[in-house]
Amino acid sequence: MSKQVQARRLEGIDKNPWVEFSQLANENEAVNLGQGFPDFAPPEFSTEAFRQAVTRDIMLNQYTRGYGHPPLVKVLAQFFGKLLKQDIDPLKDVLVTVGAYGALFYAFQALVDEGDEVILIEPYFDCYEPMTKMAGGRPVFVSLKPPPSDDGKMISSDDWKLDPDELASKFTPRTKAIVINSPNNPLGKVFSKEELELIANLCKKHDVLCFSDEVYQWLVYDEKKHISIASLPGMWERTLTIGSAGKTFSVTGWKVGWVLGPNYLMKHLRTVHQNSLYHCPTQTQEAVSSSFSRELRLFGDPDSYFVQLPKDVQKRRDHMMNSLQTIGMRPIVPQGTYFLMADISSFKKKMPNLPGSEGEAYDSRFIKWMIKNKGLVAIPVSAFCSSEQKEHFENYIRFCFMKNDSTLKAMDDKLQQWKKELEA
Repeated sequence: MSKQVQARRLEGIDKNPWVEFSQLANENEAVNLGQGFPDFAPPEFSTEAFRQAVTRDIMLNQYTRGYGHPPLVKVLAQFFGKLLKQDIDPLKDVLVTVGAYGALFYAFQALVDEGDEVILIEPYFDCYEPMTKMAGGRPVFVSLKPPPSDDGKMISSDDWKLDPDELASKFTPRTKAIVINSPNNPLGKVFSKEELELIANLCKKHDVLCFSDEVYQWLVYDEKKHISIASLPGMWERTLTIGSAGKTFSVTGWKVGWVLGPNYLMKHLRTVHQNSLYHCPTQTQEAVSSSFSRELRLFGDPDSYFVQLPKDVQKRRDHMMNSLQTIGMRPIVPQGTYFLMADISSFKKKMPNLPGSEGEAYDSRFIKWMIKNKGLVAIPVSAFCSSEQKEHFENYIRFCFMKNDSTLKAMDDKLQQWKKELEA
C-alpha cells in the first residue's frame, strides 16, 4: 500500500522485552527466571471450582452479564468493600476485565485524552508508558531513588524513596492521572501510608485521578502491610483500584481481572468495554467467584490462602536471594510481588564491553550473555523505565522467585557452576 499502514499511535511501542527474552530462553534451554508466573499448582479449591464450573451447570458455557458475572461482582464488592471501608455497588462500581491488563487499558482509553499528562513512577510495569501514548497522553516520569550511601550492605525496596519536592513538581494543570503500583513490579516496594498520603494529597490538591495497580496485594513479606490508596480520605472518589485473579490465586492463564471505582468514572470504562471485548469468559469468572467466597469466609484465618501463600513465597524469595549472593550479585530485598532486583555492578566493572546493539543498555546485554553462557534468564530493569533514565537503572536485573523447588534447584546448579568458574 502507498498509504501508511500502521496507526500513528503504534509508533515507537512495537518492542516488547517479554517476547525477545522468552524466545532466547527457549533457544538456549535456559532456566527461565524472567517471566512472572508460578510453575507450581494453584490452590486445590480454585482448580476444583473451575472443574465444577465446566461440568455442573450447562449455562455456564454461555454468555453471562457483559460487565461481570453476577456472583463475581457481588463477592468482589463485598470483599473489597470490607477492605476499603466503602459501600461498593456490585453493578456500578465493579467491572470484570480480561486480566489486570484489560483493566489498565480501559482506564487509559476511557479517561486519558489527547495532550493529558500521566505521571509514572519509575521503575514501572512496562505497559503503562505505551498505554499512555496509545490514549494520546504524555507520560511524565518521576523516579524512586536508592539510598545514597553504598557500604556493601543489603538494602531493601523500602530504602528506595520518592523525592517529595520532585514529585510535587510533576503535577501541572495538564496532569490527568498518576499511576501507582504497590507492591511495585519490578522493585518489590510496598508503599507506606505516609508515601501514599503524599501522593493522595497531591492528587486532591491538583484534582488528579489515580490508577492504582494492586495485583500483588496478597504477596507482601516481612510483616509489611499493604494499604490501598482508595482507602485514604477523599481518594475513593478519584481512584481506580485494579486487581488480578491470576496473581491472587496463582492462575495467570485464567486472565480474570477487575477494576473498582465510583460509578461516575466506571461508566466510561464500561463504554470502552462494551465497544471492544464486551464479555469475559464465564467459567473462569465462576471459579474466581467461588475462590473469593472461600477467602471471604476465612478472612484473616490461618487457613486462608491469603495468609498461607506469602509465607510460602517468602521462603522462595529468601532462597533465591541467598543463591544469587554466592556469585556476587546484590539482591534488593523485595517487600512484595513475585520479583526481586539484583545489582550487577560488580560484573559491569569486570566485563563492561559485552556485545550488543548500538545504544543497548548494559543490563540487556548482560542478560543475553547470561542466557547463552550461564543458562539463566532474567529481565532487564531498564525495560521498566523511560529512555532518559535507562542509564540509572541498567545496573539491575529482575528475577522471578515464584517458582517451584525443581526450578530453584536448577537455578542453584547453574549458580554453583558459575561460582566454580569465578573461583578457578
